[in-house]
Amino acid sequence: MKKGLKIVTIGGGSSYTPELIEGFIKRYSELPVKELWLVDIEAGKEKLEIVGNLAKRMIKKSGLDIKINLTLDRREALKGADFVTTQLRVGLLDARIKDESIPLSHGVIGQETNGAGGLFKALRTVPVILDIIKDIEELCPNAWLINFTNPTGVITEAVFKYTNFKNYVGLCNVPIGVRNGVAKLFEVESDRIYMDFAGLNHMVYGLNVILDGKDVTKEAIDKFVSSKISMENIKAIDFNPEFVKALGAIPCPYHRYYYKTKEMLDEELEEFKKGKARGQVVKELEGQLFELYKDESLDIKPPQLEKRGGAYYSDAACNLISSIYNDKRDIQVVNTLNNGAIRNFRDDQAVEVSSVITSEGPKPLSMGYLPQCTDGLVSDIKSFEILAAKAAVYGDYESALLALCINPLIPSDDLAKTILDEMLEAHKEYLPQFNK
Repeated sequence: MKKGLKIVTIGGGSSYTPELIEGFIKRYSELPVKELWLVDIEAGKEKLEIVGNLAKRMIKKSGLDIKINLTLDRREALKGADFVTTQLRVGLLDARIKDESIPLSHGVIGQETNGAGGLFKALRTVPVILDIIKDIEELCPNAWLINFTNPTGVITEAVFKYTNFKNYVGLCNVPIGVRNGVAKLFEVESDRIYMDFAGLNHMVYGLNVILDGKDVTKEAIDKFVSSKISMENIKAIDFNPEFVKALGAIPCPYHRYYYKTKEMLDEELEEFKKGKARGQVVKELEGQLFELYKDESLDIKPPQLEKRGGAYYSDAACNLISSIYNDKRDIQVVNTLNNGAIRNFRDDQAVEVSSVITSEGPKPLSMGYLPQCTDGLVSDIKSFEILAAKAAVYGDYESALLALCINPLIPSDDLAKTILDEMLEAHKEYLPQFNK
């Protein structure tokens, strides 16, 4: 019998990696990791070495018998792996800055996972994830792939539609952030709050709120409307209280791009004029984090990491891996096939939903219908995701154009074409499927 688990993290040079290491250290008694391989590409080599050395210091401090390997050879790392996590960014932060800046230069929302920015992140990323899956099928066919690379919804749609790979789960930190925010509103520990989540990635709704076994949904909505629950990367502009009460559900921070489009755009354009697209802010923050990581006396995850919008991602990944490995059958929010869970969507479509986590993967809970007033919006975004996945896999220009034309954040078909053409040119180095 195999002793200990082999886990491979692709995008191992990410600033989030220390949180992943901390998560594995915390769970070692239930998740016996023997080997952890951190994989990156040539352009990420310096960051991989910096964060890899911090990881080794963290393991040394813990006294645990976990071997950290750093490599640029993905196939070598994947041989015999039990779990693979993906946290990569194709084109690095410079590509993100283009995703945000080009739409803003045309007066529309520039955001890395929504609208035109989200489309182009998908076009660059989906082919890479599908290549990784081909390697997994060859080198570690029983491994589970836990993906927290954005846009998770489009990637999940593409994996289930264009591959036969079943051991895949998409993960997002937004539901965790919302639940933690609601717990703060009630001034209780997060584990005393249970929430049902259903919808799409970055368009997920909190439907039921339970505190110590008691339904407190109405009270939670009342508290929510007078709060500023958001994330580090999304401006906490207030939702209209009467709107949220009428909705009868708790929207996620990303809903602001759809329910507060004008206010969010005004805010983004103001920052853009100052040369401060979110990607540029993140680049500065990452620079500061990696300066911290270089300190040879540092052997813990620094608290400054939580200033990144993706705080709790890695902890969620460790939790998910442990639940699959131990067949825990606890409830977590994941991106997976709908299979009847949310009646607004077809069974074979990707959704984000509360699911029972088993050794055979997620089993989505039945959520019925989302509030009727959300039908048009979630249908629009699901169509966008389907078209984005097709465009990414085939390099299909018409699907990419349609995706932008139907996206609620793009106000005109002519503008959609202008932005599409400009962004295809700007990102052509990372879009070989469009350059045939």
